Amino acid sequence: QVQLVESGGGSVQAAGSLRLSCAAYGYDISRYCMGWFRQAPGKEREGVARVMGDGSTFYAESVKGRFTISRDNAKNILYLEMNSLKPEDTAMYYCAAESNLRQCVQMFVLGGRGFNYWGRGTQVTVSS
Repeated sequence: QVQLVESGGGSVQAAGSLRLSCAAYGYDISRYCMGWFRQAPGKEREGVARVMGDGSTFYAESVKGRFTISRDNAKNILYLEMNSLKPEDTAMYYCAAESNLRQCVQMFVLGGRGFNYWGRGTQVTVSS
């Protein structure tokens, strides 16, 4: 059974840091396009960062230079290191996996619509 479980969310002050983790069960994350997404109240879900099977990464402009996506293939865990956090980063963060690497790029731009598997999310709250 395929499952994604996020952890690491919490409440921090602006300029603080958090590291989110996403443990994957039932499949090999190195063979998938993996992404982090977020959704704030009243807003559409948006792509934050993604990593392809070859290790290439992509970041939303709003987080570039502050967030880092990585994965530990041996442990089958996806990470999102978040630094210099801002109040506007406050959202529920989700990890997701997509097996179709060709469609992953477009799906990511569309907020992950169509991604195969999703976690339940972890809340990140940044106070000013």
